Amino acid sequence: MPFIRRNISKLITTLFMGALSVLFLIPFVWMVSSAFKFEKDVMRFPIDWIPKSINVVYNFKAVWMGKVPFLHIYFNSIKVAVIVTIITLLVSTMAAYSFTKLKFRGRNLVFTALLAFMIIPDQATLIPRFMLIRWMGLYDTHIALILMSMFSIYFTFLLRQFMTGISDEYIEAAKIDGAGHLRTFASIIVPLCQPVLATVAIIKFIWSWNDYQNPLIFLQTKNLYTIPLGMTLFRDDYTTNDAIMMMASLSAIIPLLIVFVILQKQVINGIALGGVKG
Repeated sequence: MPFIRRNISKLITTLFMGALSVLFLIPFVWMVSSAFKFEKDVMRFPIDWIPKSINVVYNFKAVWMGKVPFLHIYFNSIKVAVIVTIITLLVSTMAAYSFTKLKFRGRNLVFTALLAFMIIPDQATLIPRFMLIRWMGLYDTHIALILMSMFSIYFTFLLRQFMTGISDEYIEAAKIDGAGHLRTFASIIVPLCQPVLATVAIIKFIWSWNDYQNPLIFLQTKNLYTIPLGMTLFRDDYTTNDAIMMMASLSAIIPLLIVFVILQKQVINGIALGGVKG
């Protein structure tokens, strides 16, 4: 009887999660379907999930070869998101290593003070950051976006929590072999942190790619726009053409899907490893 009950419970849970997944997928499927339609067919009800007439070539040309420099905006977003993600991984990992494996006076106090800054809303520091960027002469540059996004207390905390589970015996063994902190960090800590680093990379890339506030505040020139601001240009030029808007939206999420597909194996391995440890 307990075995049967467990199986029934798993079946119900699986069915519920499957139904929930389908519910979340419906808007995505509708967007993909609409990107291939004529404008007059997008809002037709009942919905034609498989378009009867396809207008994908026109929609594609309107997005990638139209008045809005979408390809240039796309490159801007890729450049900023990749640079921000790489620097965040480097800085947060080194900071987490310092707070976990290095012993120095006031370490816990500094870390506690760092965590305290997480309670400050991002909007509260917007004006000081804007004034700082103007004073540095970096307003209306991608460097401003990178500087404002490359430090993360949250990811430092996340990585520190993961590193506390790494035995200090690895560090001691490296010291015996004559390795310094830099080699220990690069050869031991980073490989052991691959699952959590993949998770951080996915989240940070998505946050940077979808960031609307910082480009809105620190950019003025349209040629420097990133995807979120670029989508507003489509909204202005194609207000009544939902098919083109859906094609632009579909194009905008392709890098996010690619990053997730590439790094999902590491994330799943990390979850499995955590389950074994538990």
